[in-house]
Amino acid sequence: MKIENLERVHTGLLNTPLEFMPALTKKMGKGNLYIKRDDLTGLAMGGNKTRKLDYIVKYALDNGYTALMTFGGTQTNHGRLTAAAAIRFGLKPIMVLKGKKPEKMSGNVLLDRLMGVDLYYCDMSAADKLPADQQKAAKDRFLKETADRIIAEYAKKGEKVLSVPIGGSTVLGACGYVQAIPEIMQQMKDQHIEAKHLVAGYGSTGTFAGLYAGARYYHAPFEVIGIPIEPEYNSIDECVDLINEVSKQFEMGFTVTRDDLHLEMGEGENFYGGVGYNAPDHITQRYIKMLAETEAIFTDPCYTGKVLHGFIDLIEKGKIAQDGGAIMLHTGGLPGLWTEEHLDSMNEIFWSDPEKDSVHELIMK
Repeated sequence: MKIENLERVHTGLLNTPLEFMPALTKKMGKGNLYIKRDDLTGLAMGGNKTRKLDYIVKYALDNGYTALMTFGGTQTNHGRLTAAAAIRFGLKPIMVLKGKKPEKMSGNVLLDRLMGVDLYYCDMSAADKLPADQQKAAKDRFLKETADRIIAEYAKKGEKVLSVPIGGSTVLGACGYVQAIPEIMQQMKDQHIEAKHLVAGYGSTGTFAGLYAGARYYHAPFEVIGIPIEPEYNSIDECVDLINEVSKQFEMGFTVTRDDLHLEMGEGENFYGGVGYNAPDHITQRYIKMLAETEAIFTDPCYTGKVLHGFIDLIEKGKIAQDGGAIMLHTGGLPGLWTEEHLDSMNEIFWSDPEKDSVHELIMK
């Protein structure tokens, strides 16, 4: 089947805007800069996962599933949107989250509870006592056993549960971003935009894989560059396998190797992925503030703030936008700004020095 013929539902609002960033363009002075606003997909505060869920939910409905279960960290954006899509289409939302139950709700967790999601926290800290080379396998095994047990329990209640991997990074999920490419290309044509690079996050890899496959298949005028969003980023070989599987299933006519993919990591203290997954760091926070001050566009500290860091640094180094424009993909994730750990960290640099922070108290006497 050709991907153009693959049916989908519409979990969010498309097409999302492709916007020129005049103030940031002027500040950088090195080519026109644009942002693709997939934070504005509408569903449950928006985000990139809605494009993937268009195809995943369609599959669930066509195959008689009554519930969607997915996985992630406590503040998973993918989980929030999967739950929202499930609710929108009459399916039961279930999440299996890595780590201990937090003492307080914040960020996505509050939104999850407002939606009535069934949450299962998996405390896997016992695996940390094992030799380092055994820890990952032990955690993966525990997570799988937990998921199987949950599915069995819901089956007893008459539910048929579709298990959706972290990030929705499946062949079907990647299709959402394959089909984002003609949307972007049409917007570029309509708005007379020239851009030689599209910079996007590289996390669970489904978004990047879809973008890369779509750019190859539709002969996009830009190269897709991935920015890993954590130091221990996902295997490039696994991403290559996903791209090749997408190409094979939908008759796209190409294969790729790891040498074909373009990732930019940064280095040293300037590593774009920060200090860890969803771990607060002041460098990312300053880039978040930079875009907010210039364009009044907010980015999150786990994903898009790190992509923004890479985007700006690549511009400054002359790797992109020198001989044409550049586009950054905004994938949402804004509830992360209001998580307890990120708020505490940002208080240190944006709320600790009244004069520096332009915060003034005027007292009537």
